[in-house]
Amino acid sequence: MTTRPAPAMHEVVDVRRGSVRVSGHLTSQGADLLRGTVESLFRGGHRRVLVDLGDVRGTDPAGVHVLRDVERVVAARGAELVVRPPLD
Repeated sequence: MTTRPAPAMHEVVDVRRGSVRVSGHLTSQGADLLRGTVESLFRGGHRRVLVDLGDVRGTDPAGVHVLRDVERVVAARGAELVVRPPLD
């Protein structure tokens, strides 16, 4: 019996609205890539960025940890990262 790898994480970025729709499996590597996307949107002038995790089919604890770290860093800068649905 072979194990299948988790489906890759994909991002769809709406630069105009400052949002990212994420699908697939959120790993630490994927969350780190997402961090770069979020930081790019903030550098582009957005003070609020929406990350839509509605199509995420699985997460690992390390991926959630990275995303929570992004939330803390963003809040410390006086900006807002909105994650929907919220992380548990």
